Amino acid sequence: MKNRDFITSRNYRNPYRPLPVRCLNSIGNLGFSGEIDARRLIDGARRKTGLDDFGKGIWREALEVLVDSINREARLNFTGKLIQQGRLAAALVSRLRAQALLQRRPEILDVDPGGIVMITGLQRTGTTVLHRLLHAHPDIRGVTGAEALEPVPGNAAANRGKRRSEFRLRAAQRLISWLSPDFQAIHPIDPAAPEEDVILLDLEFMSQTSEAIMHVPTYSRWLERQDHTETYRYFRKLLQILNWQWPTRNRVLKTPHHLEYMASFHRIFPEATVVQTHRDPRKALPSFCSMVAHGRGMFSDHVDPLEIGRHWCVKAGRMVELALSERGRMAPGAVIDVSYYELMDNPVEQLRRICGQAQIDRGDEAVAEAESYLRLNPRNRFGRHVYDMADFGLSEASIEAGFSRYRKEYDVPFE
Repeated sequence: MKNRDFITSRNYRNPYRPLPVRCLNSIGNLGFSGEIDARRLIDGARRKTGLDDFGKGIWREALEVLVDSINREARLNFTGKLIQQGRLAAALVSRLRAQALLQRRPEILDVDPGGIVMITGLQRTGTTVLHRLLHAHPDIRGVTGAEALEPVPGNAAANRGKRRSEFRLRAAQRLISWLSPDFQAIHPIDPAAPEEDVILLDLEFMSQTSEAIMHVPTYSRWLERQDHTETYRYFRKLLQILNWQWPTRNRVLKTPHHLEYMASFHRIFPEATVVQTHRDPRKALPSFCSMVAHGRGMFSDHVDPLEIGRHWCVKAGRMVELALSERGRMAPGAVIDVSYYELMDNPVEQLRRICGQAQIDRGDEAVAEAESYLRLNPRNRFGRHVYDMADFGLSEASIEAGFSRYRKEYDVPFE
């Protein structure tokens, strides 16, 4: 869909549903028990791969807590259950294959994951455009969607395996566009672009992904109480696997998830160049709540925008406060702050500034690639995203109450 006149819906409680999906949900809900079973997922992954060792870590407890929360709280429709079950099963398969590869080729653990540039910030603050600009740089590589979904291709021939992964990604992109035309206007999914590396953390079942796409408050509270250091250690192994297959001198990472767990990230990647984006939370927060509501509407017929507003106002406040605390322990200048407004006004200048601090070449070729990306990807090319904070029970006063320290610390203007 490419229609710049398209305007997203604000009728979150009644999500768009293609007729075939409505029929499938009606039939499936009558004959499906509705329970996702963690043990069956694990056994199925073992049967599919012929492998048994998932490696150490908190992954099993995390999976069980997540599945229990989905079954009790998410109220998924039949399509949502099928998709989420498939997502969890695929993560288990990838985890088995990654562990088997590390056992066969232990030298991978000596691979340099590359110079890391990590972009984070609240959702809807420009992280995606900055991520894709840096990925366009000839000497910087992001984690592609195909790599994130299948870091170890199942086919013995790596190139054939990667082509299969890319086909799966294109199919997923088309499915999302069909299930929710609004979502593509809010967050365009491009198979040629890098994706959020939070998808790699899904192999440990320790990421914000699930609470963004489903109502899983029990899992969310459990996740916040965990120490994420070992999760990031596993994440580093996955980056080493990617660099072993497709070497790069520099790797750009991006996800708001890293903002909440910046302390754990910094323990494992102390030399990383960290970039934090900033935007008026009165705009960023309701924009993200709208994105969450449209995303959840693909999987559930029970979307509560007021609950989404309450949850993510608290969550986003937690994210910036934890990051503020961690930054207080980091060396001065260890984090590059990027204003959303300066990024929108002069993205190439922000690219140059980041590359300069990360000691990455800022040559003419890099600028040309960035300018080409901007020309080919204008804002609102799939439609205009409209939203209102009141739809989510939010007000200027309620948002300011949770973000006044953040605004003052980073001199974030009112938009």
